[in-house]
Parts: sequence; C-alpha cells; structure tokens
Amino acid sequence: MLKLRNLSYETVVGLLAAASVILLVAPTLVILVMSFTGDFLLRFPPRSWSVRWYVELFENSPQIAASAWISLQVAFISTLASTTLGTLAALAIAGRKSTWAVALDSLFMSPMVFPAMSLGLALLLLLSMLGLRPSLWSLTVGHTVIVTPFVIRMVSAAVQQLNPVLLDCSASLGARRTFTFFNVTLPLIRPGLLGGAVIAFLTSIDHVPVSLMLSDPRVETLPVNLWILLDSNLDVRVASVSGIIVAITLVVILVLDRRMLGHVPR
Repeated sequence: MLKLRNLSYETVVGLLAAASVILLVAPTLVILVMSFTGDFLLRFPPRSWSVRWYVELFENSPQIAASAWISLQVAFISTLASTTLGTLAALAIAGRKSTWAVALDSLFMSPMVFPAMSLGLALLLLLSMLGLRPSLWSLTVGHTVIVTPFVIRMVSAAVQQLNPVLLDCSASLGARRTFTFFNVTLPLIRPGLLGGAVIAFLTSIDHVPVSLMLSDPRVETLPVNLWILLDSNLDVRVASVSGIIVAITLVVILVLDRRMLGHVPR
C-alpha cells in the first residue's frame, strides 16, 4: 500500500511538472513556428512555409534595427551598473541580521515588489521634477533600478555560501582586503555574479513598463517598437524578432553554462 501511495504521489507530481513545462514552453514554440510563415498574417499553423520575414527583417526594417540597437545599449550599460552596485550591496548586507541591513535589503528589493508601471510613472515624475526629459540616459537609469535587485539576490546567495575561513586565512597571511577580494572572494562568488548579470541583461532587454514611461519617439526600445507593431497591424516580423531573441538567449545560456559556470573554483 505504501509503495502504491508513493507511486501515485510521484505520478501526480510528474504530471503536474510536465503540464507546467508544456504551458511555459508551448507559447515560445508557437511563436517560433509562426515566424516561418509565408503569409502576411500571423496564423497557427502556417498555411505556407518561408524565411521571407527573416530576410525582410534584416534587409528592410531600419526602425526595428534602430530600436534593437537602443535596447542593447541600455541593457549593456544597465547590466554593468547593476552588477557593480548589486555586488557591492550584496557584500555589505548578505547574511547580516542587523536592523540597518534588513532595512537596506527591503529598500533594494522594493523595485521587485512595486508594480512596474507604477514604478515607471514614479521615475518619470521624479525626472520631471528634476527638469530632465526622457532620454537614453534616463531610460538606462530606470532599467538599472529595475534589474539591480536580481543581481543582489543572486550575489547574496553566493556570498552566504562563501566559507569565511578562506577569508581569514588570506588575512592571516598578510593579504590586503583588495587582494583578498579579487583573488579569493570574487572567484568564489563568480557564478552568482555572472548569473545575476545575465538575468539583469535579459530583464532589461525584455522590459516594457519602464521603457514605455521613460522613452520618447527618438529613444524607442525594441519591446516598445514590437508592441506598437502588434497593436497596429499584427506585423509578422514580430514573430521573426521573437525567434531571433529566443535563439540568442539559448546560445548565451548554453555558452555561459559550458564555458564559465562549469569552471567554478572548488
């Protein structure tokens, strides 16, 4: 009877896990399939197959290319800024139970709690009060605020797993704090740092609410541009862009896993 109950439990959990994976993966697969349609409308399944929209995307889509370049700039700068700030914040508060550490942790995590649209509106009002107009730099600041909590969480998890004996040994041998940080601490927390940077970059590339609030027609990110194309005429190029983003994301994750996260100091 006990074996039967265990089997039933494992079966139910397995079915629920499979259903969850299908629900998460199915929309992506549908978009990938539709990106190879030969029609002028988004239909599933496609009536004909072609790569014409990928060709159109690279040869006759200057506005999409310009918005993609803006998104890459914003994502790259905000990732560098959030990785630096998030790592410093994580080193300062990770594992500490003092009142100030808990208060700072709650403050840093607040962008993950508040609705993104409300946060974008608040940032827009703040910039207006300071006399600043929406621009590439205001958009970068907004994205940095949004993605920094992800870096803090990832790096904090790595810092809490750090063996303090290694740091004490380094100090007892006469090493300075900077030497210990770059040669002991940083290599050991590298997986968390890299994971946080990747999540920050992908979140910035894909973020819409803050981009809507802090961008103008001259500074339009890729998600905003795709939103406009979908709202106006269900442009098939949107599916092609989505297919390219999915492919690039998979390649980045695989390379990161094989080349960087696989060589963790032990």
